[in-house]
Amino acid sequence: MKLPGKRAVFLLYACALLLPVLAGSFREQAGAGKVTAKTEAPVRETGTGGGTVETGAGGRTAETDAGSKAEAQEDEKSRQVALTFDDGPSPDWTPKLLDGLKERNVRATFFLIGMYAVQYPEIVERMDREGHLIGNHTYHHVQLDLEDEEHLRREIGDTDKVIYLITGKHTDYVRPPFGVWDERLEEELQVMPVLWTVDPLDWTTENTDQIVEKVVTEAEDGDIILLHDCYESSVEAALRIVDILRDEGFAFVTADELVLP
Repeated sequence: MKLPGKRAVFLLYACALLLPVLAGSFREQAGAGKVTAKTEAPVRETGTGGGTVETGAGGRTAETDAGSKAEAQEDEKSRQVALTFDDGPSPDWTPKLLDGLKERNVRATFFLIGMYAVQYPEIVERMDREGHLIGNHTYHHVQLDLEDEEHLRREIGDTDKVIYLITGKHTDYVRPPFGVWDERLEEELQVMPVLWTVDPLDWTTENTDQIVEKVVTEAEDGDIILLHDCYESSVEAALRIVDILRDEGFAFVTADELVLP
């Protein structure tokens, strides 16, 4: 008799656990708060030193040169952006994206739809294993302000439970579909909403060149970039964006590194 595969076993197990409504299963997280759409870059403090400084023939001082070099290094260090991907995992394109990110040693943030995560647990497990941040994008991609409270809890809670079953970790961050957040969930479930600051509308064009152009011309320090890993054009664009912005001195971090104080 042919035994069921790993995915089939997982699906049966997950479905059995997801039948009851999940209420209050989230860990208490101190300090969770609302996230604004744009995070502010930290203010850099500079000090002055006393004493006499020798000036050179060009009128510059050793202190000026050292200060300029330090500021340049600090500016380069602070130029950080986060790549975020919604609506996955996709069996066709997410693995290709993960391959490209791994080759470039880049960590990204994936906001997963629960009903897809339960179908492709091996992709979710790989995301976690390779150091990416996994967030919650509801179970059925619903607009949260149109749902009653019980359904809201289930959309967030069931997705969290699926991800926990796969990775052993709860989801602390939520990307609300359509960018619409219900503040009732923030205190009740102790989750942090993560929005975005650069949106190339990749799902409307599916044009790799246009996606790349919009992101690389708009990206600034502290930006959270919204893309979708369920389109070939978006995956190709994301890897080109990494290459271009890195050449311009940007570093790529996960979204939590930009939204947490």
